[in-house]
Amino acid sequence: MKTINRSISRNTTRLALAATALVGLSIPLQADIGVKEGEKIAFLGDSITQAGARPNGYVRLVIRGLESSGVKTSAIPAGISGHKSNQMLARLEPHVLSKKPNWMTLSCGVNDVWHGKRGVSLEDYKVNITKIVDRCQSAGVKVMILTSTMIGEDKDNANNKRLATYNDFLKELAKEKKCLLADLNADMQAAIAASADKKGGKLLTSDGVHMNPDGNKMMATGVLKAFGLSAEELKKAQAAW
Repeated sequence: MKTINRSISRNTTRLALAATALVGLSIPLQADIGVKEGEKIAFLGDSITQAGARPNGYVRLVIRGLESSGVKTSAIPAGISGHKSNQMLARLEPHVLSKKPNWMTLSCGVNDVWHGKRGVSLEDYKVNITKIVDRCQSAGVKVMILTSTMIGEDKDNANNKRLATYNDFLKELAKEKKCLLADLNADMQAAIAASADKKGGKLLTSDGVHMNPDGNKMMATGVLKAFGLSAEELKKAQAAW
């Protein structure tokens, strides 16, 4: 009986993740969002993005997912562990703009909140993120903003309640600046809520913050959906993973 229950739980988890992948809450905010053949995509972020540049990390899955739909692109990984919005702003030119990307995805906010007193206040965060977006757009780089994924797989903990205010700002900025938006925090919450087996707070992460294989797939799916891939194209992408 225990074996049957474990099997049911695993199947329930897979179905929940698949449903999130296909129905995800990440949405395009522009009409023409197609990534073109040969374009370069920079991925600016922290340790989640740094790990995402590994073979099965979300950065590589995005590139493979686009290729599955016939669009060959290249990645410019720009994630550094522990970095916050002020540090990403300081290194934007050498790590992103100097490499002449066509697109940049921006994943920033976890450490600004998680680091507490060593973090970045919401007001300073707003200034830093707005400058990053403005400088990219002035350089002709199209921007996709990713809402920050959860700090612990419990949406009601203190860090996640504070993080929600940072993500609210990101969603407002995406509309104001006409950026694409991948609402990965909402996608993550939906996947966790839909799963019968929470796996001790490690359904999508290895430690509550950094993505496990399912978490990387969740992130990549949200980014691809925001880039405009259809449900059928997302299925092809997932099959390529």
